[in-house]
Amino acid sequence: MAVHEVGVGLIGFGTVGTGMIRGLQRNGDLIERRTDIRLVLRRIADLDITTPRPVQVDPQILSTDAEALIEDPAVQIVVELIGGTTVARDLTLKALRMGKPVVTANKALLAKHGGELYRVAEENEADLYYEASVAGGIPIIRSLREGLVANHIDSIYGILNGTCNYILTRMEEEGLAFDDVLAQAQAMGFAEAEPSLDIDGHDTAHKTAILASLAYGLPVSLEQIRVRGIRGIDADDLRYARELGFRIKLLGIVMHDAEAGDVTPMVQPTLIPLGHPLAAVGGVYNAVLVRGDVVGDTMYSGRGAGADATGSAVLGDLVDVARNLVSESELRIPAFVEHAHYGEVRSPDGLPASYYLRVSLLDQPGSLARIATILGERNVSIAAMLQKTEPRIENHLPVVLIVEARREKDLREALDALNGLDVVGGSIVQYRIERFPE
Repeated sequence: MAVHEVGVGLIGFGTVGTGMIRGLQRNGDLIERRTDIRLVLRRIADLDITTPRPVQVDPQILSTDAEALIEDPAVQIVVELIGGTTVARDLTLKALRMGKPVVTANKALLAKHGGELYRVAEENEADLYYEASVAGGIPIIRSLREGLVANHIDSIYGILNGTCNYILTRMEEEGLAFDDVLAQAQAMGFAEAEPSLDIDGHDTAHKTAILASLAYGLPVSLEQIRVRGIRGIDADDLRYARELGFRIKLLGIVMHDAEAGDVTPMVQPTLIPLGHPLAAVGGVYNAVLVRGDVVGDTMYSGRGAGADATGSAVLGDLVDVARNLVSESELRIPAFVEHAHYGEVRSPDGLPASYYLRVSLLDQPGSLARIATILGERNVSIAAMLQKTEPRIENHLPVVLIVEARREKDLREALDALNGLDVVGGSIVQYRIERFPE
């Protein structure tokens, strides 16, 4: 078969852009042998084209003019890797309106402006591929768009942020404090100098919104996702959870009510049974567990960030898009397909809830009975309990409870009442428990 050259324009010569180029230089011949497509890097645009990078490129293809790159007839596919939601949006829309396919790794852009981008891509018959936007090199977008297309998706559970997973792993394994591990992660480059996007759960929320929208065929906005990160998590809770047979992970969760069709997305630190495969995913690794109604559980794991892992995902998308161009089959796999038969996005308030609670309880007779009474009055039952003799703080001792509620709303009302009791010191620590269906 004849080899087809396809011109690529890269906007953003940073970490991921460098990884993409390194992968192309290393395995471009392999891609060509496997696909009869030669990806040719025609132009690179970046505000900084003078700082040395760990890859060598022809200086003649470097420019600071991203719009000229998009307009260049030799550029058939535009790769957007600058991040952000303003300039990136404008450039992506410009390319799509010109009928040029776009490959992006920009999770924030898709989570905030995905609906607009998907519409413009369809109107102009231009591909929009975004595998690298979620879980780095793990092919989860491709799996949902293609591999699991014959399944209704029952649920998605994802460890989607390597920084948070690294922090929780180190804290549990070494008994270290959150702030100490965060500082070490920043020094090693695993966490940003300003880490709030990661540790407060917003990065995971962006990715959860993309997965939920794609899997269930209805737009899911960030405002519809209840988000809680891992900031300030206590090593004691990681230890107590393990004593009870659990490990705490920050999960992006999407649950589907098959009867009503409603979808519930959330981001929560969650207790996972130690024997579950997700509990074994440590360090900077990501993993996504998808349950389909036909296939059952499938799990995908690997490096969720980094130049090479994310660059690999970008290259995979580039090959798919190039194949579509060569075969004149644009929109063969649309960026987004709305499924009219699904319901609405709901909060978790009406769902059954299992929670880990740590209460600093006054060490006097009757204290625990008062707790149990308030929980019972609100249809919350105690399934397990752990009483500790240390640390004692102002005559209060930690008591750990595993509780079950018919509705999460009932539990929240019970917690409001408990936090006002004179026998409770400080705020009650609470984490969701996910036992996973058989």
